[in-house]
Order: sequence, then structure tokens, then C-alpha cells
Amino acid sequence: MNIVNVLTIAGSDSGGGAGIQADLKTFSALGVYGCSVITALTAQNTRGVRGVEDVPAGFVAGQIDAVFEDIEIAAVKIGMLNRADVVAVVAGRLREHGARNIVLDPVMVAKSGDRLLRDDAVAALKEQLVPLAGLITPNLPEAAVLSGRPEPRSIADMEEMADVLMALGPAAVLVKGGHLGGADSPDILFDGMRTHLLAGERIASGNTHGTGCTLSAAIAALLGQGRPLPDAVRAAKTWLAGAIAAADVLNVGGGQGPVHHFHRLWRLHEGD
Repeated sequence: MNIVNVLTIAGSDSGGGAGIQADLKTFSALGVYGCSVITALTAQNTRGVRGVEDVPAGFVAGQIDAVFEDIEIAAVKIGMLNRADVVAVVAGRLREHGARNIVLDPVMVAKSGDRLLRDDAVAALKEQLVPLAGLITPNLPEAAVLSGRPEPRSIADMEEMADVLMALGPAAVLVKGGHLGGADSPDILFDGMRTHLLAGERIASGNTHGTGCTLSAAIAALLGQGRPLPDAVRAAKTWLAGAIAAADVLNVGGGQGPVHHFHRLWRLHEGD
């Protein structure tokens, strides 16, 4: 059995539900070995972000070089990059090292509503990093910021948005429809040739902190294992739905709790 290595480049969440912590949990749950490059430290919990401490761009570069010079990386997930100089460094180092299966989650706002991406970093993200990505995974507010267009309000709008975002240069786009509301949570995947409607039931839960991080990390893990893109996205979406559905057994904080990354592995009760 060949266990592949997958890298996450993202911020640290001291509450453990999103960012680097969520990514590494996801990698472990899906059977890949996780490596990490930390771009920022956050002081946060389930109720909100209290502070952000940036990691200098040069040290971000040093972390990336250290990983790629020694470890064969099958896929890369990119999350929180809150400064333009860090975006530039990440794009440059990944290009230099020939990184493959890059999944970019353009993290801009935390679940609590706290802004995580500075304005000057948005242009850098669009110009330097989006064109390197094999897949970008914006939610509806993030898609609106990236495109400069109104936030999609329907599946038809999401399909149009996916086409607009493809013009920025990624190989594929996943527009996540969780913000549409209603009983369903549909996503639109455009892989450059076909548009795939990925239906999904909305799961009633207060434990949804880190869902975007977790989904993109799961897709990267599955791509690293050799899954074709549409299969990887569908499988990741199904796995995440299970992680949300099982999250109520956790007791983490009094705000937006995390999903249960190890819902398929932990046996909390006899007979499970």
C-alpha cells in the first residue's frame, strides 16, 4: 500500500476546527500523510477570531522549500493567505517546485464573520495563484469577491459564475452553494468540459466550523490518491456530509462547533 503525502498551506486555528488543524485531521481520516506550512497564527475559538499574527513571507517560503526538498508531495491544499507578499511567495515556490494537484480554497471570511483576507491580497490571489490551481473552491460570497459580480442567488447563477471564474485561469472551479439557503446544499463543478450539478441535502447542525477547509482538504487528499476530479469532489462532499451529521456527538465550545473529522474511525458507543 502506497500512502501518499499531501501538503496544506494555511493558517492555524487554535480552536482546532478549521485551517491547518482541520486539514491535517482530514488527511489522516482519509488515509494520506499530512505535511503543513503555516501562513498565520490565529487566536480563535468557536465564537470568533480574537487576533491574527502573520508569519513572515520569507519563513513561509522556507517551510515550503523544506517540505519539497525532502518529501514527495502528491497534492497541495491552500487555505488562508492574508497578505499579498505571502500569496506571491506561495505562488512562486509552488511553481518552482512543480507542485501538482493544487486545490485553492480562497478563504476570505471566517464562519463567525471575521475578515481573514486583506484587500490587497485579493488581486494578488487572482493574478498569481488562481491560474496555478487545478481547482478553486469558493463559496458564494468568495465567488462574488473574486469575480466582481453579484453573489449568485440560484443554481443558474452558480453555473454562470463558474464560467466567469474559469476565465481567471484555474483548471476547474467548484462553486459551493451552501449560502443559497433552503433544504438543499448544491454545488456546481465545472471542469473545463462539463458542468456537474452535485446535489446534497442540507444537514441541520450548529457544528459547521471549518467545512470549507475540510472539503478542500478532502478533495486534495483524494486527488493525491489518484482519483479523477469529479469522483474526488463527489466523494469529498459525501464524506463531509457524514462529518457534519455526526458532529453533534462532539462538545467543543459554545459557538459554531467543528465537524467530526473522524466519524468513520472513532467508535464512541458499543454497537457503532
